[in-house]
Amino acid sequence: MSERELVLRSTRVVTPEGTRAASVTVQDGKIVAVLPHGAAVPAGVQVEDFGDDVLLPGLVDTHVHVNDPGRTEWEGFWTATRAAAAGGITTLVDMPLNSLPPTTDTANLDIKREVARSKAHIDVGFWGGAIPGNVKDLRPLHEAGVFGFKCFLSPSGVDEFPQVDQEQLAAALGEIAAFDGLLIVHAEDPGHLDAAPEAHGPKYADFLASRPRVSENDAIAGLIDLARKLDARVHVLHLSSAEALPLIAAARADGVKITVETCPHFLTLTAEEVPDGATEFKCCPPIREAGNQDALWQGLADGTIDCIVSDHSPSTTDLKTPDFGTAWGGISSLQLGLPAIWTAARERGHGLEDVVRWMSAAPARLVGLGAKGAIAPGRDADFAVLAPEETFTVDPADLQHRNKITAYAGRTLHGVVRSTWLRGRKINDGTALAEPTGELLERPRA
Repeated sequence: MSERELVLRSTRVVTPEGTRAASVTVQDGKIVAVLPHGAAVPAGVQVEDFGDDVLLPGLVDTHVHVNDPGRTEWEGFWTATRAAAAGGITTLVDMPLNSLPPTTDTANLDIKREVARSKAHIDVGFWGGAIPGNVKDLRPLHEAGVFGFKCFLSPSGVDEFPQVDQEQLAAALGEIAAFDGLLIVHAEDPGHLDAAPEAHGPKYADFLASRPRVSENDAIAGLIDLARKLDARVHVLHLSSAEALPLIAAARADGVKITVETCPHFLTLTAEEVPDGATEFKCCPPIREAGNQDALWQGLADGTIDCIVSDHSPSTTDLKTPDFGTAWGGISSLQLGLPAIWTAARERGHGLEDVVRWMSAAPARLVGLGAKGAIAPGRDADFAVLAPEETFTVDPADLQHRNKITAYAGRTLHGVVRSTWLRGRKINDGTALAEPTGELLERPRA
C-alpha cells in the first residue's frame, strides 16, 4: 500500500457521468477509482470527508499573463500560481507576452521555464508567440512542447510583441498547420480600431466606442476564411462581441476547425455599470452591454462557446490611471473566476456540471491535457472543494495576485473554495497555501 493512498469523500462529486455521492480513491497522484460514497476503506488509508461540500476537478485556465521574468512588478509565477490555487485552479497556461523576453523562440522558452520551475504552486504550461519574422521559430517551439501559438491582429500594447498583418498571419498559420499546431488569436481588426473614436477621458462609454463590435466580427470572419483555406486549427481568444457567434457556429458546421473562449468579466460585468474613471474594468476587447452578455451566455448554453478562461492580465497600480485612454488594459481575476461564474451561472439556471465543463474539461481538451479536467480513473488527482451556497464579499486585500486591483472589489459572490488539491496533495486549505509543488507541462506528443 502506498503511503500516499487516500480517499476523498463527498455527497456531491462532479464526474463526467453527473454529480453523485462518491468516494474517490487516489494513489501516487492519480485517481484510481470513483466508488460509492459508503465504500469500505482499507485500514490505514487517509480519508478526507468533505460532507456536503462539492468535489470538483481542478480548474484549467489556459489564458494567464504571468509577466515573469521582466515585468515581475506586475505579476510573477509565485504570486499568480498562489492566486490560482486559492481559486481552485490547478493548471494554467502562460501567455507568451508581457514578460521580458516574450516566448517567441526556444531560448526565451528555456528562460521562462527556468524562472517558473521553483515558483509554481500549480502545474504550468506555456504558449508560444507568433510575431512578424519568427516563422522559422514556430516548429522548434512546437517540438519544445508549447501548447500552441498566440498572435495579435491589432497592437498588443507592448513593443516586443508586435501584431501580424494579413500576409504574416497567413505565413504563420500555414507553417503551424503543416505540423497540426494550434493558433490562438487576439481578433480585433486594426482598420476598424483606427477608424473608431480615440479612447480618452474617464467615461467608459467613450472607451467602448473606441473598440467597436465590428472590429471583432470582421477579424473573426477573416480568420475563419484563412483557416478554411489552409485547413488549420484556430482558436478565438476572449470573445467579447456576441455578434460573431453565428459566424463561428456556421464555420464549425462547415468543417472549419475553430474553437472559442470567453472570460468571466464578459459574463458577469456590464458596460452600463462601470463608474467613471474605474479603469480596473478596462480590457481589450471591452466589456460590453447587458444584452450582449445575455447572448454570450446563450452561446455557452448552445455550445458555440467552448470554454471560460480568466485572461488574467495584471499591472501595477500606477498604470491604472483614471483615464480610459491611457490606463493599462487588463482585468485581474485569477482567484475569483470560479465564484464569479458560479454566481452568474446559478442565477441563469446552470449547474456546477456546466461550470466544470466550461472551466475545466473544455480548456483541458483545448490544449490536449488528457490527464486533467475530470474526476475519473486515470486522471490526475487535481481537485477543488467548493461550498457553493456560501457567500463572501470580495476584499482586494485577501487576493494573492501581486497588485491588489480587481473589478470585483466589494461584490458578494457565491462559492467559497474550501481547499485545492494537486496530484493528491492539499495545496490550499482555505487559509494557507503550501510550498510550490507544481510541475512544468509540455504539449502531449502524438
